[in-house]
Amino acid sequence: MIQRHIQSQVNRLLQKFPIIALTGPRQSGKTTLCRLLKPDYRYVTLENPDSRQFARSDPRQFLEVYQNGVIIDEAQNVPELFSYLQGIVDERRRPGEYILTGSQNFLLLEKITQSLAGRVALFNLLPFSEHELAETPYAHSNWEDAVVKGFYPRLYDLDLEPADFFPNYLQTYVERDVRQLVNVSDLTLFQTFVRICAGRIGQLLNLAQLGNELGLDAKTVNRWLSVLEATFIVYRLPPYYRSFQKRLVKTPRLYFYDVGLAAWLLQIRRPDDLQVHFARGALFENFVITELIKNELNTGQRPQFYFWRDNIGNEVDLVWEGTAGKLNLLEIKAGRTINNEFFKGIQFLQKLEEPARLETSYVVYGGDEGQIRQQATVVPWNRLMTIRG
Repeated sequence: MIQRHIQSQVNRLLQKFPIIALTGPRQSGKTTLCRLLKPDYRYVTLENPDSRQFARSDPRQFLEVYQNGVIIDEAQNVPELFSYLQGIVDERRRPGEYILTGSQNFLLLEKITQSLAGRVALFNLLPFSEHELAETPYAHSNWEDAVVKGFYPRLYDLDLEPADFFPNYLQTYVERDVRQLVNVSDLTLFQTFVRICAGRIGQLLNLAQLGNELGLDAKTVNRWLSVLEATFIVYRLPPYYRSFQKRLVKTPRLYFYDVGLAAWLLQIRRPDDLQVHFARGALFENFVITELIKNELNTGQRPQFYFWRDNIGNEVDLVWEGTAGKLNLLEIKAGRTINNEFFKGIQFLQKLEEPARLETSYVVYGGDEGQIRQQATVVPWNRLMTIRG
């Protein structure tokens, strides 16, 4: 079994909080991790119609039956439970009594904020990280293999091909989660919407343009995009605009939580397909940013990542604040040969900002050799754990 790096952090806070909540995409390994952490806990999933009906119709009796160490899977399906849980944990004051999981982030967070604030330690578990796979037989030898395969655990546990996994994953997701969250009369159109989003990876998000391609208004597009965010399919990377004197872009960029799903949606079936594909650089960018997010989440941190771009096209792919609010800069290049163009965005921003405001600059690229350059530290794609947000 592949060790999940978040495990130690979850286990530590199980000793301190009465409830642990673990959110993440479907099939990211949440249930497996919970059962590994607490094999003696009772397990109930609220995906099961009988269990869901029991919890809805008689929440007090449900929590009387399930107590003293319980894993409640897909807990957001019965939000009525949360108010009752508040009273129970306040009375018992037992650390780690309940572990809640959920694959619909906004719904679970909303109920936690309303009823369980201060009583829950919240974690996000994404699919495997490259770092988690690095010391296993599944380690990737190049980034193209990683992008095409993706990182959902079932791909590795069952030795599945992406072409066998992703069509079923997407179909199940659309028919189950989408219908729960939004009234979509044309599921085929929604699937087309997901594919179009994959083609917009790394681009500034233009809701009107997305809508025009599908004959939808911007309000509908935003609602559908919120569904993809709530269910851990996509995320928006916000722009950084707290300083600098130039006019800046204030529109987010779009990325996928699993780059393998995005590659499959773009009809990429083999690593060789990436060599001439229009989205080659964008998918590598998606891969790097999401891996850095995973590395932060797996250490119990909340990543605060941004990109920077001005109105005439100068940009840096990733920016975050570090020590004393100093800025860290990171550029992402898919090429395997380091050249001066890799440093262009970083050098522009270094000239624009006071040196005392800058902490560290990085370039992540598709090659295998690290270097220390005057402009930035060059990090190969398979050494991302050396970069900390």
